[in-house]
Amino acid sequence: MGALMNKPQEEPFHSGEVYNLWSYLYSTKATLVTLQVLINHSGEEDLKVFLEDLLENVFTQEEQQVEALLKESGIRLPPAPPDRPNVQVEDIPAGARFNDSEIAVLVQKELMTGRILCSYITGIALREDLRTMFSEFSTQKEEYELKLLKITKEKGWMVSPPLNIK
Repeated sequence: MGALMNKPQEEPFHSGEVYNLWSYLYSTKATLVTLQVLINHSGEEDLKVFLEDLLENVFTQEEQQVEALLKESGIRLPPAPPDRPNVQVEDIPAGARFNDSEIAVLVQKELMTGRILCSYITGIALREDLRTMFSEFSTQKEEYELKLLKITKEKGWMVSPPLNIK
């Protein structure tokens, strides 16, 4: 067994690992398409640059890493939605377009829920390589959450709950 040989990559996945890897990849593929749509809707250059960076350096890399693991193990890959074409923000009718502040909230929510899921997968994984990989995913999502927080504060999009001052 791989655990005795100190080679976690040779250990088989347990059913929870398979299910969560497959589900995570399926969700990541959907998030990639969602980010393409949100990039099209963004009129704020700083936010657009952030979203493009997030797409390339977080979600695309995660997709490639998880997909490689599943392929190596002979597990069928989930389907991917079709890519969205690039459009100019002016071509999207005003009533159908997401506002930049709405985009920031949606992306922040995606990053936050992604961190929670990464933490869960880290917790159930028996293979050390999976635990390490998903811990790194979580850390990277947190770094991008902080970048997004800075943008939302700079742009005046931050809506904080009421302060409790007595």
